[in-house]
Amino acid sequence: MDQTEKMSNHRWKICALLFFATTINYMDRQILGLLAPILQKEIGWSEIEYGWIVTAFQAAYALGLLAFGWFIDKFGTKIGYTVSITGWSIAAMAHAAVTSVIGFGAARFGLGLSEAGNFPSAQKATAEWFPKKERALTTGIYNSGANIGAVLAPAVVPWLTVTYGWQEAFIVVGALGFIWIIFWMMMYDKPENMKGVNALELAHIQSDPPEPTTEKIPWAKLLTYKQTWAFMIGKFLTDPIWWFYLYWLPKYLNTEYGLSITDLGLPLIAIYTMTSVGSIGGGWLSSRLIKKGWTINKARKTTMLVAALLVLSIIVASQVTDLWISVILIGIAAAAHQGWSANIFTTASDMFPKRAVGSVTGLGGMAGSVGGLIFAPFIGYMLEWTGSYFVPFIISGTAYLLALGIMHIIVPNLEQAEV
Repeated sequence: MDQTEKMSNHRWKICALLFFATTINYMDRQILGLLAPILQKEIGWSEIEYGWIVTAFQAAYALGLLAFGWFIDKFGTKIGYTVSITGWSIAAMAHAAVTSVIGFGAARFGLGLSEAGNFPSAQKATAEWFPKKERALTTGIYNSGANIGAVLAPAVVPWLTVTYGWQEAFIVVGALGFIWIIFWMMMYDKPENMKGVNALELAHIQSDPPEPTTEKIPWAKLLTYKQTWAFMIGKFLTDPIWWFYLYWLPKYLNTEYGLSITDLGLPLIAIYTMTSVGSIGGGWLSSRLIKKGWTINKARKTTMLVAALLVLSIIVASQVTDLWISVILIGIAAAAHQGWSANIFTTASDMFPKRAVGSVTGLGGMAGSVGGLIFAPFIGYMLEWTGSYFVPFIISGTAYLLALGIMHIIVPNLEQAEV
């Protein structure tokens, strides 16, 4: 081997693909929240019915995470991601053809079922392409696609809606997934099969201790490990908060501050730009601490504690009356959630071998969706009965400290499961 040869960087191209897929994923799922004030008037749904439409997505997402976790581990990341994004692109475009509460519920169910493949696929790809010391940063980067999607959606969707109509907004954004598939099929395979990966990069990717077997692990067996339950409980308690931001923030700003669909863009862009910083910053911080000699356990949990404390700003946001102070406080909380998310995702690959990461991530995501199944109708009924966001904001601010405490009790050291 040439001593002057530099390490190739194809793994970061893979990271870019994961980032763009997650960006499209969140653009597709956020359109409904942005258009909710308009659709609520046009379709005539109540707060409770809107809560159940959101719940249809959550129910399908929970089922889809179970299915895709198994599917990806069995058939591979390349096929799994392709099936997922094809399905969700079709479902996203199908929203344009419905005009009733039941129709939107059905479209959301299809979207949730297929979008569920995104994060198990992305985390499986991360485990295949990156050593443990780079995975939190990688996860933070691709996970920030959620934030970029959440920034692009309020920048693009109102313009598409005002210029062409709300149906066209669903169609145009939904079609982006088919463009991504072209690049995915050309650029993705396992590292040892890629011509663009030289010996130095392959050695770097495979620098973790080798795993003894590639045998798949059944869900039933995974549920016997305390590590699985720690991950699932953490996701159950905190994932619903992110769904709350996605589906109710536009409605909150519309209700509390009278913002129209064209006025929503700048505040939402500000909030989700802050979340991009939180996602990458959270991944960077724990990776940095590990490189400085901290244990994986200490680095991950310290970063998650910082995030959990910053999330408390959402409680203060419910009490202020100035729009931009509220926007800043909500932005801090949402950014902290993404810093938390980058690290809790990475704990799955910290605690389990690569062959189980897809299934464990799917189980955790399923638990998060079950939490959303409970939280979404609760929000709908709470708003219908009280007209106040105070209680949802209190829950959103305290969930992370509770989750971290329980996770630490179950897994004090984030040790590798003895599979």
